[in-house]
Amino acid sequence: MMNLMHWRLLLAVADAGSISKAAAQIGVTQSGASQAISQLEDMLGVKVLQRDRRSTTVTAIGEQVIERARRMIAEWESIKSLVDASRGLHGGRIRLATFPSIFASLLPSFLQSFGQLYPGIQVISLEGTDEEIEAWLADGSIDVGIVLDAGPERDALVLGRDAWVVAAPTGHPLGRRSSSIAVSLEELVDQPYVLATGGCRRNSKWLLESAGFALSDVRICVRDWSTAFKLIREGVGVSLVPESTLPDKREGLRVLNLRTPMYREFGLACSEAGRNAPAIQALFDQLQRTAVAGRRPARDISTMS
Repeated sequence: MMNLMHWRLLLAVADAGSISKAAAQIGVTQSGASQAISQLEDMLGVKVLQRDRRSTTVTAIGEQVIERARRMIAEWESIKSLVDASRGLHGGRIRLATFPSIFASLLPSFLQSFGQLYPGIQVISLEGTDEEIEAWLADGSIDVGIVLDAGPERDALVLGRDAWVVAAPTGHPLGRRSSSIAVSLEELVDQPYVLATGGCRRNSKWLLESAGFALSDVRICVRDWSTAFKLIREGVGVSLVPESTLPDKREGLRVLNLRTPMYREFGLACSEAGRNAPAIQALFDQLQRTAVAGRRPARDISTMS
């Protein structure tokens, strides 16, 4: 039965013009090479080589056979390269860290399809603050993580952006304002304020300070968004919050847009140790393919229900 050795030998003979030279290249004896060529010709039922004492030439049908044999060997090498490159995708784990609200909004459907495409790769989801995620990326505790407002030097894959909006009690003067009238940052400075951080350093206080403003009446600082909205409903104060954190039921709350829209952008960044891992590369490649195909998980969170 013919195998790849027969075809490789045939190509070597055609290139060298000599069975003895081809046998030396392949690593078989001359008699073994001659026998292999005879077996190949017997299986094909045609003469592909014309041999005499001084030279070996290719027959007319042999030229056509050899042309196709070259393509066959090239395809086989391509298959081998493909399989070798994918060996790291048959197993492994990806440690992915994000914020709870972002994971719930952006990634579940994508990770489900990714798991179907690469069933051998286990994605372990972790939750953390922005500072924790940055620290985990820096020391290699995680492979990939959601980062906020990453600069171009981070080479992060942008997943989406989240609008900042004003949340006020319905009984507050801002709460009685028409929704068509947006709020300026200056109007928030002297208001009784509920500072909700969500555990992130880039919270509304940081945002206001970055714009040159300082809050003068912070009544309470909380980490949990649901607690913050309960306090706002109770009339403790107003707050500037990411739109993705708003509760589904908004009784007692008024939500108003900023006069000058502001956003926080989410990107997926890779740790230094994870950059060359096949599983990580597959994750990023699939995210990019999803975006190109028009199914990008990245979008304005404000457009999602």
